[in-house]
Amino acid sequence: MTDRFGAEFYRRFYRDARTCVASQAETLKLASLVHAYLRYLDVPVRSILDAGCGLGYWRDAAATLWPRARYTGIEVSGYLCDLHGWERASVVDYAPRRRFDLVVCQSVLQYLDARDAARAIDNLAVLARGAVYIEAPTREDWAQTCDRSRTDGNVHLRPAAWYRRQLSPHFHSAGGGVFVPKDGKAVLYALERADL
Repeated sequence: MTDRFGAEFYRRFYRDARTCVASQAETLKLASLVHAYLRYLDVPVRSILDAGCGLGYWRDAAATLWPRARYTGIEVSGYLCDLHGWERASVVDYAPRRRFDLVVCQSVLQYLDARDAARAIDNLAVLARGAVYIEAPTREDWAQTCDRSRTDGNVHLRPAAWYRRQLSPHFHSAGGGVFVPKDGKAVLYALERADL
């Protein structure tokens, strides 16, 4: 699987303006939302793990929004690890000696089969002390929302209910892709929780 994420993959989905699925500006906008919401929830962010850090868009956003936070990027792509110096690791079994205030797992889980995706979600619960941001296209997204000319369809499309089942033992959904650990300190009122 790691050979799949070479120069051509990143050229098509990230560097070519005609076919890119995400940009640095869009990531900053998204990270700004996460930043504001975590501030509202009083979740301090002093450490960030970007699990599947790609070209480093979240690293750059973090430098702006959380300038004092320690950023760690892990990546399965040998191409990107060589290019950017990321630590070569997978969210499925990454086991550092510490937990992180914020874990970002954007556009990763859909590349894992069901067994590894479930293991990755269990591992996110171990890694995250304060919050997790997760984005993964679902079967419903593919049918109704995704721009197929810009979104990689060579993935495992699972129903949103599958993700909810895997996440619910560990996290409350705070909406907008933000999940907080059930044993964490963040307080969510009933109508703020999207997992009712």
